[in-house]
Amino acid sequence: MELSKIEIITSSSKLSKLQSALTKVGVTGMTVMQAIGCGVQRGTYEYLPEENVEMELLPKTYIMLIVEDHIVEKAVETIKKELYTGHIGDGKIFVSPITNVIRVRTGEEGLDALK
Repeated sequence: MELSKIEIITSSSKLSKLQSALTKVGVTGMTVMQAIGCGVQRGTYEYLPEENVEMELLPKTYIMLIVEDHIVEKAVETIKKELYTGHIGDGKIFVSPITNVIRVRTGEEGLDALK
């Protein structure tokens, strides 16, 4: 099977534009969850002069996509383009292989389960 999972953690304000852009490159579905978290800056906002000693969890959006491998590079480039501001909090993208997908209702597996 030739499928990959793309996970994105970013600001909620980016979701609408990202969704539109991914649709144009052939992404047919996504799962979106609201989350809280922080990265290496421990939740420090860019405009604060000092780094937080303790972590501050900030509101984020978690987006998961399962796509065919031939779409991965185009999808990742689109994600990077849509999320980039050059400032702290643009987000992270994680890509990992998928070994199987099963549609519970019909028992279809692999690519058939996604279509």
